[in-house]
Amino acid sequence: MTIVASNYARKENDFYQTEPWATEALLRRFPVAGLSVWEPAAGNHLMADVLRDSAAKVWTSDIATYDRQHDCLLNFFSSGDYLMRKSDAIVTNPPYGKSNREAVKFTRLALQRCRGLVAMLLTMKFDSGKTRYDLFGDNPRFAAKIVLTDRISWEFNGKGGTENHAWYVWQGVRSPGIAPVIYYEGRG
Repeated sequence: MTIVASNYARKENDFYQTEPWATEALLRRFPVAGLSVWEPAAGNHLMADVLRDSAAKVWTSDIATYDRQHDCLLNFFSSGDYLMRKSDAIVTNPPYGKSNREAVKFTRLALQRCRGLVAMLLTMKFDSGKTRYDLFGDNPRFAAKIVLTDRISWEFNGKGGTENHAWYVWQGVRSPGIAPVIYYEGRG
């Protein structure tokens, strides 16, 4: 697949709704039934709905309210309210920012705030940055990359997006000699 430039005009606190199939692809490899899951960039709760449907207890937050109310209006980058919640997992499609800088910061904070499962939906090339080696090569919690073989349609218009994506998954510390794995998942 070729990556093409997007003509989408960004606006402040814009959000990208994640098609349900993308979250289902994660759950086929990393089930969350019975876990307490924090979705800190919840948007309109499409990801949270899939997590709830898979028997997770889900707590939602975001920097702004869109069409649905969150459990908490919270800027993930600020300290505070997250300390009141203990989550077994953080699962989200975080803001990326220029050159993925916000996604890097978001991921590092998620790993600090949750000792269990952390799953981030990011661009396919996210793990290629040398400044991110601490998230992957040096990180004993890095467990898997789930390559999405279909592109996500952020506008729900049936057209694939302009970039390839993957789930990056961290868990508790891996046993010595166990390497991270790569999975491939699509729409179904």
